[in-house]
Amino acid sequence: MKSSRLLSILLLLQTGGRMTAAQLAEELEVSVRTVYRDIESLHAAGVPLYGDAGHAGGYRLLAGYRTRLTGLSAGEAEALFLSGIPGPAAELGLGPALAAAQLKLRAALPAELRAQADRMRTRFHLDAPGWYARDDDVPYLPQVADAVWHSRMLDIRYRRWKEPTDVDRCLEPYGLVLKAGRWYVVAAARTGADADGAAGGTGAAARTYRIDQILELAVRDEEFEPPAAFDLAGYWQHHQQDFHARLHQGEAVVRLSPRAAERLAGTAVSVTPEPEPDGWIRAVLPIESLDHAHREFLALGTDVEVLAPPELRARLAETVRALAARYDSSPPI
Repeated sequence: MKSSRLLSILLLLQTGGRMTAAQLAEELEVSVRTVYRDIESLHAAGVPLYGDAGHAGGYRLLAGYRTRLTGLSAGEAEALFLSGIPGPAAELGLGPALAAAQLKLRAALPAELRAQADRMRTRFHLDAPGWYARDDDVPYLPQVADAVWHSRMLDIRYRRWKEPTDVDRCLEPYGLVLKAGRWYVVAAARTGADADGAAGGTGAAARTYRIDQILELAVRDEEFEPPAAFDLAGYWQHHQQDFHARLHQGEAVVRLSPRAAERLAGTAVSVTPEPEPDGWIRAVLPIESLDHAHREFLALGTDVEVLAPPELRARLAETVRALAARYDSSPPI
């Protein structure tokens, strides 16, 4: 464990430059005291490592020093091959590059690790989209990805859900996200004079755009400087939390059959600790809207009874009566 941590410190300093003890401790998930002991061990082993005191201080390796202790473990080799997702790579225009990289990596591995990596590739396949989701048409994805990589401005015509549906935007694209088989670009939109060529970032808040909703696209020669503090993973986590908070703004009190309770496991806000005499349970479920809840609960058929809100219960009762009347009559010939 310690030897692995010492190697991690070397690689962090080799790739990241100067780092403080606190930064290393946070990265390695250990205490600062542990980092100090590890630094002493590296010094004792003859690693040319030194530290600077002060506000801008930290540890760094002697210029030009490179460790060659970069051999992969079996698990690391397997994980690298598992992380090579051919579908998204092909959509980004990187399919041939990914195949070539995997071929070079496989050729460089010892025979034992090569066999384990091959076994991982033959036994695991990742297909992210759901069964009933069609593949999105994303013809502009390679251009968006190139603009993200090279910090180039984008002019797009974009289709959104509210009026006016088709709008023009000038974007500073900060990063790409693949979520459930769908591609998004996180970008800040320039407006007014800024969109006509003002240099540098506008400070506008980042927003999320579905790439399959881009109708037209042009990449500018103009470059921009992404905000130094922008964290793509942190932004996306906050975006998802905000999305779910806005999505589920109401609640429904329901009775669920054991089959429905199993199907909805993990979605309830609260559940009664003990089943009722007939085996059903009472639960409070988050709902997006009456229309959405009406559709979702109808899909559960006779395995759910809505107790509240009364408007939702009334709408479901009306639908059930209409269905019963339709199926009680003779079918048309």
